[in-house]
Parts: sequence; C-alpha cells; structure tokens
Amino acid sequence: MNAIFDEAELATMKFGVGQPVPRNEDPTLLTGRGRYTDDLNRDGQAYGVFVRSSVAHGVLNGIDASDALAMPGVLAVYTGADLAAYGPIRCAAPLKNADGSEMRNPLRPSFPTDKVRFVGDPVALVVAETAAQARDAAEAVMLDIDPLPAVTDARAGAADGAPQLYDGTPNNVVLDYHYGDREAVARAFAEAAHVTRLTIRNNRVVVSALEPRAAIAEYDPADDRWTIRLGSQGAFGLRNLLADDILKVDRARVRVLTGNVGGSFGMKAFVYPEYAPLLHAARALGRPVKWTADRSESFLADQAGRDHDMTAELALDGDGRFLAVRIDGYGNMGAYVGQVSPVAATLNIVKNVTSVYRVPALEVSSKCVFTNTSPVSAYRGAGRPESNYYMERLVDTAARETGIDRIELRRRNHIPADAIPYDACSGLTYDSGDFTALMEQAVRFADWDGFAARKAESRARGKLRGLGLGDYLEVTAPPANEMGGIRFEDDGTVTVITGTLDYGQGHWTAFAQVLHSRIGVPFEKIRLLQGDSDELIAGGGTGGSKSIMASGAAIVEAGDKVIEAGRQIAGHLLEAAVPDIEFRAGRFSIAGTDRSIGIMEIAEKLRAGLDLPADVPHTLDVRHVHKASPSAFPNGCHVAEVEIDPDTGVVEVVRYHMVNDFGTVVNPLLVEGQSHGGIVQGIGQALMEHCVYDRDGQVLTGSYMDYAVPRAGDVPMFAFETHSVPATTNPLGAKGCGEAGCAGSLTSVMNAVVDALSELGIKHIDMPATPEKVWRAIRDARR
Repeated sequence: MNAIFDEAELATMKFGVGQPVPRNEDPTLLTGRGRYTDDLNRDGQAYGVFVRSSVAHGVLNGIDASDALAMPGVLAVYTGADLAAYGPIRCAAPLKNADGSEMRNPLRPSFPTDKVRFVGDPVALVVAETAAQARDAAEAVMLDIDPLPAVTDARAGAADGAPQLYDGTPNNVVLDYHYGDREAVARAFAEAAHVTRLTIRNNRVVVSALEPRAAIAEYDPADDRWTIRLGSQGAFGLRNLLADDILKVDRARVRVLTGNVGGSFGMKAFVYPEYAPLLHAARALGRPVKWTADRSESFLADQAGRDHDMTAELALDGDGRFLAVRIDGYGNMGAYVGQVSPVAATLNIVKNVTSVYRVPALEVSSKCVFTNTSPVSAYRGAGRPESNYYMERLVDTAARETGIDRIELRRRNHIPADAIPYDACSGLTYDSGDFTALMEQAVRFADWDGFAARKAESRARGKLRGLGLGDYLEVTAPPANEMGGIRFEDDGTVTVITGTLDYGQGHWTAFAQVLHSRIGVPFEKIRLLQGDSDELIAGGGTGGSKSIMASGAAIVEAGDKVIEAGRQIAGHLLEAAVPDIEFRAGRFSIAGTDRSIGIMEIAEKLRAGLDLPADVPHTLDVRHVHKASPSAFPNGCHVAEVEIDPDTGVVEVVRYHMVNDFGTVVNPLLVEGQSHGGIVQGIGQALMEHCVYDRDGQVLTGSYMDYAVPRAGDVPMFAFETHSVPATTNPLGAKGCGEAGCAGSLTSVMNAVVDALSELGIKHIDMPATPEKVWRAIRDARR
C-alpha cells in the first residue's frame, strides 16, 4: 500500500482504501431513479430534430425549408447561414508532420454551407412544439445536393486520384506523422536474423453507449447566459471549449450541467456540431430547446472508434531478442478532425506499442486521412488497445515462425524488474512493474499446462480449440490539472467536488473511500458533486484511465488541507499549541493525552457559529487544484481459450483468465467490474463488431439488426487476479484500470483464434473473426 495511508489503520476500516465496498450508485440506478438528460424537462421547452445528409459527399446547393415551416407546431428552421457568428470545432491535440510542418486542420462548422462530407452530416435544425412535430417537419426539409464520388477507406483515400474532401488537403492526408530514428531502425532490420511482418486491420466500431447523446439548451436574457444540460465526460473542459471556441464569450456566461450518464467510452467527451445550433435556437426563441438522438442517428453521426490499417514489423536476432519494431500505415479520421482524433493512430502507438518488452529501436509512420465516414475519435483506450494488439500479434507470429515457445519468447524479451525504472524507446520512463512474474502468475492461474487435455476433449466433439495469451502495458493519465473540493454541509454530510465525471465507473464509491481513509469522515456521510461547471475551478474530465490518479490525488491533497485547518481549530478548542495536535482516524488529540475532538464535531461547532480568533481558519471547506501527475503504466497478462466450429466458423470464448497490475487498488470490486466491461467490449471488436460502409459511403450496419454487440451468452465467466506494484508517479500509487480490459482481450482472444486455426496453416486473420470470415479461412486452407 502507498505510504500516504497507514496500513494497520486501513485494515480496521470497513470502507477504507482497498476494501471491496459495494457501489453507492447502484440503488438509485438499478431502481430506475437515475436522472439522465432525456429524463429532464424544462418549463416551456421546445424540441429539436436535426436534418442530416443522406449523401456521403456532395455540393450543398441549397436548403428549402418552406414546407417544414408551414407545418403545425414548427417554430423555426436553422441552417448554416444562421450560425455565422459561432466558431468552428477545432482539433485540441494538433500534431506536426514528419517534416516539422503543421498538420492540415480544416475547421468543422456546426452546419456546412458548401459541401456535405458523410451520411449523417447535420445541415439544419428544426424546432417545434413537440418532438413528433419536429420529426415530421424535418422530413419535409429538402436538400439540393450534387453528389460527388466518395471514399470510405483511409488507404484508398490517400491514393492518387481519390476523391478529395477538402481543396487544401492533398490526398486527404491530415497528418503525415513520423517518430523514431529511421536509419537505426533500418539498420536493425537489415542485421536481423528474422523479421516478422503482418498487415493488420483494426476494425471500425460503433460506440454503443446505452444512453444516446442528448442536450437541453437554455438562454437567460437577464444574465445574458447560456446553460446546456448534456451527457459528457467532464463539465469544466466542455464549458471552456464552448465558451472559447464556439460561442466566443466569457466563460462565466456558459454553464454546463451533466447528470447521470449512460456510458460514453470517449464518445461524449467532446464538442459536437449539434450544441451550437441548440444554444442559438434557445436564445432566438426565448425558450429551452431539447434534443435526444435516436439510435439511427447515433450510428450515423456519433464519433466512431479504431479504424486503423497498419503494417507491423518485428526484427529479432538469432537468440530471439527483439531488435526493433516498425509500424507503418493509416488512420481513418472520417470527414472531420475530431478534438483528439489524430492521437490514437500516432502518438499513442508510439507510447504503447513496445509494451512490456525491451525494444532498442522504434519507428512509427502513420498517415491520418479524411474519408466520407463519420469522424473517428477516442474509444476506450484510444490507441492503447490497438498498439498492444499490433505487438502481441507480432510476438505470437514470431514465435511460430522461429520455433521459440511463445511464453519463452516473451520471457526472454520482458523488461526485468531489476531494470526498472526503465527508459523505453518511446521516450517514457516506466516507474514500476514486474512483468515476467505477472505473466508466470497468469500462466499458472489459467492452467496453461492443462490445455492439451482440454484441446483433446474439444477435438472429440469436432471442435478446434485455441489458447491465446496477451501481455499488455498502457500509458495512462494524460496530463491535466484536477479539482478536489471538500465541503461540510449544513445537513451534516460532506461533499466531494471533482472535475472528473462518473459515467459508469463508480466514482462516488471510490472517492468516498479515499476521503474516508484520509480524514476519517464517515463513509456514509460522503456525497459526490460532479458535472456542474459553476462549481469547478479545474477539471480534465474522465478519460485515459486517470480519474483515480487525478481526482484521488486531488482529494488526498485537499484532505491534507482540511486536516491542517482542523489542527488549528482543534488547538484553539483544546487549548493546546498546534504543533502538539495529532490527527488520526478522524480525531484531533493532544499528544500524550486522552483529550481529543473529532473532525465531524468541529464541523458541527462551525455550523453552530463557533467564535474563533481571526488567525484561526473559520472553515474546513477546501477548493484545491492538483497539478497534473506524470503518467502511470498499468500492465497485465490475459489468457483466453476459444472453441471454433469448423463447419460454421462460429467462435466461442470458453475460458478467460487475467492478472493485472493496477498499482494501489482502491476498490477491488469496482476494478474487477471495469475489467469485465472492457473485456466484453474487446471480445465484441475481436469477434463481431464492425461498422461497414459501401462504396458510395452509405452505412450498411446502421442498426443492431446489422451490427452485432456481445450479449451475456457470448462471454464466459471471467477469472481475475491482481499482481500489484504501486506506482511512484502519484500519491495514491494507482495506475488506472478503465481501459485495460480492451487492451488485454483483443490480443488474447485473437491469438487464441489464430492458435486454433494454426493446425490448418492459417497464420493471421483480421478482426472481427466472424463466422463467415473464419469459415472462409478454413475452407480456403483445406483446398
């Protein structure tokens, strides 16, 4: 356990750090009392519906809304011409090209006025008295579009002669990214005894959050102030982007409120083009305007995930030692650059691809390319699962090609524990980890040696059986300052205020455990305030598996300020010098005596109007900002077993074991739940999920009739263990866990699929390993 907590004291705490405390959030959510955006209604609200392009690429000559405006209940129709005063959506994470020049970054308006660039591109907002009236009127808006040729594949989009989405972006290349010493890597490959090379597709996925996007916009003319209620991953940063970039007003004139959020996985973190039209309509009409996306809209217009096309290479010497890794390929950006879109296909590959291995040299070359598809942005891991997948597929393939046992090959190339801190070729320094011991634990836990008997049993039933292992390491906690507020309320509760945002993780529970452990306030008295930009003085939001590191550290530091204020107040009340006041388990005492007072007693006296000298703090309340901590490096090893029916190609995951190093674990129950969710999403991408466009840019997988997501029957029971080595990069010693399930499951499941098919001579199969794809591979191999 990290030194900021007393281990003996924690052992006596039922609700302290390290305890599997059930989620505070569940009783409300499981009984249907959650308040999601669509559950909210404002007095006098109108309803908005967006008109979207049904053409993937074309010149927008005009919009005829006359019929719609004449329909019952219609209040207004707004187009791009009405939104000229508002700013565009910009990329918040611009990167440089290989030659040092700036990336091309055509800015995205809320509504295009010249061209449409993907099916689902919003071009107008219809507002009416009822949602049904708005939907009917939206159908009556006529778009005059001259279709142009479309391109939906990044590799094809970068080719000469491909349809061009923007005049100033030749070959649709947004960013031509390069990292590494090209000559050193080329030399390593030239001198290698063996080179493994794979072309790997990381398939496009739809972000299937349970709750679709929704928003309610309001404008208060008395205060000249906007309020928008919506699902997000952090109100503070979203408020700043809306105020600074879109509305171009002082931040104090914008308030963002987020209630319960039904999933996001990165998708709801950013500004979308729907927000400015809704805010404009609210001011123009003088009444709130509400919009909720239907599921078809979500398939068309939500930011998608993954969609990379990479050639991955691994150079090895004669002893099987890794010499270099080279990644070269394409990342699909969709029709517009999202706020962090380029990162997943570029910088996050650099940071994550070499994983737990000693790799002397690394080169990453990646072109980020516009296509006539919905924009692609962060999705659970945002380049981390993709990178680990490239590496682990290379390692497994290299093991087969060289004849080295796949466990031994990994063991031979792991960064040893005594080499940590380790300076990786990515430029990062790993602060902690025990990679070989963790893998050995996973192999034992999964009964690796018993696989032969299980394979024989499957064969007796006519099934192919495969065993797959995947090491992973993630670089988590992208830097951001984070608020930790503590407020003692009049009703005797204690409110934690944080700029991160819970959209399913269980923050209230975990943060309450941290505060309870640090300052001893009763766990059941702690409440969480999040999602209100007016309450926040900082906040990077939730993302990059950083919440427990950023908010946890902020709460610890804020708690220390509470303790210091409490020591001064206690010194006055106990008539003792402040240096003689000790604090332990929620009580202040005079050293060497039995005289003490509890922190909640002090809070009660303050509420009652305690008279204090001017030089003594008059409150325990704290508003604190934690300065961004360095990254952390969660890692682990997942082992999956699959059965394949060779007659149908159906793949079933039948066993799944994982061992993870998440550093200090605040709540094992929450951590295991987060791992389960990530694994299920990884299984979905590995075996079934794939967003498909036809050559004209039409979405062929536009509903759950066509797009498969895993259900309970598609996954096995998960077996979970930890091998924790606390991080040294943050006060809690935590490493983050929210995205690790995806990072481990893509690799272990697909390595198991290829292992099962290897007896037929099949070397590689791309995700998703659907029945049709697997059946065809088996058929072709048997010919």
